[in-house]
Amino acid sequence: MQGQQSLQITDKNGKALKQVENFKYLGLVIHAQGGNEEDITAKIAAAWKKWKELSEVLCDRRMPVAVKGKVYRTMVRPVLIYGAETWTLKRHEEERLERTEMRLLRWILGLTLRNKKKNDDICRILGVACITDKVREARSRWFGHVQRREEEDYVRRILEADVRGQRSRGRQRKRWIDVVKYNMEDLRVDLMDVENRAEWRRSTRVAEPSPEGSKPA
Repeated sequence: MQGQQSLQITDKNGKALKQVENFKYLGLVIHAQGGNEEDITAKIAAAWKKWKELSEVLCDRRMPVAVKGKVYRTMVRPVLIYGAETWTLKRHEEERLERTEMRLLRWILGLTLRNKKKNDDICRILGVACITDKVREARSRWFGHVQRREEEDYVRRILEADVRGQRSRGRQRKRWIDVVKYNMEDLRVDLMDVENRAEWRRSTRVAEPSPEGSKPA
């Protein structure tokens, strides 16, 4: 494109490195244009792979439903939302995660859409909270962790940095910090609450519902 400058990066031997649109780093798929779509696609594939590895447990009719729910919460869902602290989700991406989770949960219970079982009922039976709420929890917890660091900490400095430049016309993409602020408004918390780690975790935590048929603690 006219006016666009190319950047050539070389290794220590002077060999030019190949430029790509996306790459995987520490389990996250990072795209040149930003966004989370490629990363979410990779996470969904990884979650289905983990689900298949555990299918002998998750699909065993002799296995208690509460145990199946715990296996999903501790071994499958973490794969699906790994790295969610950094996500700035669009509505259609949230819906995609929710649809994936409900497909996983319906398979665990041996249900299809023809059974006309409500999503809330399925989540309650297995003791599973809404996945997008758990993403919000992860994002808020990470924000609190960064805010409690020293002001000179490089991660906090990057988060609070003022990036100058002219934004493009039209509707702007949501920034990560914008989503955090929306979440804080919904939870009715502010920056003063961040300093109290225990209170912040309590305020941002999303509790799992008690599995149907389980005994109260």
